[in-house]
Amino acid sequence: MDLKDASRMVLLEAAPHADLQKVAQAVHEDYTAGREVPCVALTGMLAEASRKGVLLRLKQRHGDDAVKDMIFVLAREADRQRTVSGQRAAR
Repeated sequence: MDLKDASRMVLLEAAPHADLQKVAQAVHEDYTAGREVPCVALTGMLAEASRKGVLLRLKQRHGDDAVKDMIFVLAREADRQRTVSGQRAAR
């Protein structure tokens, strides 16, 4: 799974949540256009998706493995950016 596919998964389930939909749309559009997305946007999108129950709906629709892959791809990119910029990962 690539970053564009991972962000699209969140986007497709985000419709009932305007704030999450807006962020997910921007993230997906940036990846589709080949632009890098800031780690703050990625971690914020994942956190909001978790709070809104979107990750649970994704698990029900696509299964645990697909959702784990999606989270891994997005989190790995956020961690990569933190490493490049010298930021420490939150623990």
